[in-house]
Amino acid sequence: MKVVFTDPALADLDAILAYTADNYPQLVAILEKRIRNTIARIQDFPRSARILEERPEIRVVPLLRYPYLIFYRVRNNTIEILHIHHAARNSSIE
Repeated sequence: MKVVFTDPALADLDAILAYTADNYPQLVAILEKRIRNTIARIQDFPRSARILEERPEIRVVPLLRYPYLIFYRVRNNTIEILHIHHAARNSSIE
């Protein structure tokens, strides 16, 4: 299955990595690898993540060991990464 990032997801990712680079530079490569591995797991098992109760077309998976959630949906044969938010943020998706 093909994975695509929406513009908001790319902006989220850029902000997360910039913040990490500024505050925890030793963790940037580890965090990037964790994100890549989680996206690969989503790609292998796209329907395995929890469905958002208020938006059943959207799924959410935690980024293990880090306080982030990856929001995505499956459309046709494509996985759309919608947002990557800090777990402390409101989990609603616009």
